[in-house]
Amino acid sequence: MIVTLIVVCEVGFWVLLAAGLATRYLLKMPRAGLALLLCEPLLEVLLLVVTAIDLKNGADPSWRHGLAALYIGYTVGHGHRTVKWLDGHAAHRFGGAPPPVKPPRYGMARARHEGTVWLGSVTAAAVASGLLLLAAWYVGDDGNTESLRSWIFVAWRAAGIHGLIALSYAIWPKKAPKETPEHDSGKTREKAPGKASAVPARDPEDVPDLLVGRPREDEEQVR
Repeated sequence: MIVTLIVVCEVGFWVLLAAGLATRYLLKMPRAGLALLLCEPLLEVLLLVVTAIDLKNGADPSWRHGLAALYIGYTVGHGHRTVKWLDGHAAHRFGGAPPPVKPPRYGMARARHEGTVWLGSVTAAAVASGLLLLAAWYVGDDGNTESLRSWIFVAWRAAGIHGLIALSYAIWPKKAPKETPEHDSGKTREKAPGKASAVPARDPEDVPDLLVGRPREDEEQVR
């Protein structure tokens, strides 16, 4: 039942997201679309309540309850950024808004961006750990809570791996590709209008006689 509910919540997340964006931008009903988007957290609350009821009814804690906690943690840590990213693209595509700013790709700016995303994974692990500890306390010492506690290790291991990947961007910053220098095509470049020539104009008297086609003085004397 828990696994089925997780699948239903995951499908419902994307259905509500698509319905909210379509209502907001295609049907031009921003308030109704926002209301649909705000219904997203209700899915996680529903999953949490059903998981607690399942444990309350005597179900043995298992990997299904741990998976539910991880799903809720992931939604808390990364769900807002996912919705914001999709909303920005929908606003640009259907609402005439400017295109969303792309995340940086190179240098320390990329490292800071990856660090911010990693903080979402830390938040997800913390939320999942809190829910798992709460579930273990709810079950009590009489039940088998080892399966719940093992998922805490899984959550922080995933956050640790993500942290190492994010740290690699700071240790080895990704360099931007070098720009290809522009080569002269051999064509004569036109002078920009309004700009004076770099070579100052000379008086015609200073130009050699042969260049201007004027006979020299000695030639005139011979004639």
